Amino acid sequence: MKPAVLSSVVDCDLCIGCGVCASICPDQILEIQFNKFGEYTPVSKGDCTKECGLCLKVCPFADGNPDEDDIGKELFFNIAHIQHRSETGYFLATYAGYSNIGENREHGSSGGMATWLLETLLKDGIVDAVACVTHNPDTEKLFKFSIFSSVEEIRSASGSAYYPVELSNVIRFILDNPGKYAIIGLPCFVKSIRLAQQRNKKLRERIVVILGLTCGQLKNKYFTSYIGALSGLNAAPTRVFFRGKDYKQTANNYYFSFKDNSGKEFRIHRNDGISEAWGNRWFTQNACNYCDDIFAECADVSFMDAWLPEYASDPLGTNLIIVRSQRALEIFQGAIMNHAINVDEISIGDVVQSQEGVIAVKRDHLSYHLYLLNKNGITPLKKRVDMGKKMNPFILKIIRLKEKMRITTRCYPAAVNGNEVFNSEMLRKSMNHYINQIHLLQKFSSGVTFPIRIIYRFKEYLNE
Repeated sequence: MKPAVLSSVVDCDLCIGCGVCASICPDQILEIQFNKFGEYTPVSKGDCTKECGLCLKVCPFADGNPDEDDIGKELFFNIAHIQHRSETGYFLATYAGYSNIGENREHGSSGGMATWLLETLLKDGIVDAVACVTHNPDTEKLFKFSIFSSVEEIRSASGSAYYPVELSNVIRFILDNPGKYAIIGLPCFVKSIRLAQQRNKKLRERIVVILGLTCGQLKNKYFTSYIGALSGLNAAPTRVFFRGKDYKQTANNYYFSFKDNSGKEFRIHRNDGISEAWGNRWFTQNACNYCDDIFAECADVSFMDAWLPEYASDPLGTNLIIVRSQRALEIFQGAIMNHAINVDEISIGDVVQSQEGVIAVKRDHLSYHLYLLNKNGITPLKKRVDMGKKMNPFILKIIRLKEKMRITTRCYPAAVNGNEVFNSEMLRKSMNHYINQIHLLQKFSSGVTFPIRIIYRFKEYLNE
């Protein structure tokens, strides 16, 4: 029989590729592989004999599983002085700042705070090892999750990875090797780990700290190929460094660095094409359309960029942090006292403001995506927002245009036989029609008033 997660999630194009299902399957018949879109999905190596449904019960996008509110309440509700906000989940403290330790800040994507905390957990004996994303020598899989047990290894893995990774191997390692572990991951990955902990005693006991990263979307592997080609790289990249810091630029105009077989480096800044692809959801996985977790609500601590005016001008970068567990709060308080970190307490409102664009996508736009599912005769997923279309009609049209671009760019590599060295300019030009429409619609949606006759002329176009 076919494993439940394949028929209920993968076949519905809702898999995010976290890999937890494969690691926890008692029959060990699931294997995580790249599909034709450059996304990780499980495939079956044989028949499901136990029919336990465990693969489905740990899936972050399976209907009927506990949501982030349920999981968060179980984890954090009884902590003294805990607070809750619908956008962020539970929180004990919120900070803005950076690490003072070594070169954490220089080598990190923002303020180096995630690297600092992983190091601290290891040095203080709270964990024996950490699972985080690092470079992979396999050029077909440029990044992977690895288990590290030294500060040097953790530091070598600092920085962002806008690339598909999966957890199956590290979860299997944790199940096979007693010890105390920390894991850092995206919101959907964190949720899947928490669901697995509910079902598996070893994971409950051994994964003692989970850190989360604020996320707007997960890209497939061809996003990296596209940006590499845009930078001038004429071959598949052998090594990629995301989020390099240019001290002549503001914090948000970082660069991506690509190397070819000869070691030659190619760079491209965010404002030269990265933000265009990112903001318009090119190469984004479909499951991301149905995610309502911005701040990794199930994590003990969540990290994000400080996209606030008072921090954006500092090219060294600054983190915003949400602390949810008492143990994590005590670590931060101790680090403040001994000057290991330089942080300011900020309001939860500032944290929300820093991610208002992502919140709009994962709450308001999600509501419309659910409405569209229902309109097309598909039962919408149960999410923490209701389906609807009570938004500016110009915004609704923009959402549909971005979805067309997402689908087109996602399918493009498969249409050219998966060749990772494709014509980036040709793809970019094919998007111009949509981009121009979006720019015009954004002007209209900003509150400009038009005569009623012009509005009526737009009505048919907006409903397309």
